[in-house]
Amino acid sequence: MTQYIWYPKISNVKGLLCLLSAIVFVPATWAQTSACDLNSDGAVNVVDVQLATNMTLGISSCTANVYGSNTCNVIVIQRVTNAALGGSCVTGTGTTSHSVALSWQASTSSGVTGYNVYRGTVSGGPYTKITSSTVSGLGYTDNNVTSGQTYYYVATAVDSSSNESAYSNQATAAVPNP
Repeated sequence: MTQYIWYPKISNVKGLLCLLSAIVFVPATWAQTSACDLNSDGAVNVVDVQLATNMTLGISSCTANVYGSNTCNVIVIQRVTNAALGGSCVTGTGTTSHSVALSWQASTSSGVTGYNVYRGTVSGGPYTKITSSTVSGLGYTDNNVTSGQTYYYVATAVDSSSNESAYSNQATAAVPNP
């Protein structure tokens, strides 16, 4: 599941312009929706639930890759059942790291040397600076996020005299759980 939420508002204070957007990156194992399709027929249904049960009981060879490579147990059965009932096919052993990738358009103001990135947990702030130094490029990845938390990001443009613009528009990132 990749979420992209962007609020188009431009901040232009002291001649410094910054536009911000956010993308939540979820590890590839969570993006897979076909791991629960154990018979590879393009649909997750009761046939896959029965196959998961048979694999767990040793009636069929275990070829599932839901809870780990060739691991068949009650967790696999539950996850395949949930997917067959319309839920997502959760894969992996539960250890998941998420990140939020932020990107923005370059400031059109002269003298801009970089950008600061700020994060908050309440829409509208307050925000805390999360970059230890100015970012020279047009993007930043926040690797210090928590599953199930929604974050609100803003950026500022910084010039060669260390003057900082007002906050950019706010970008919202909802980190999936787990």
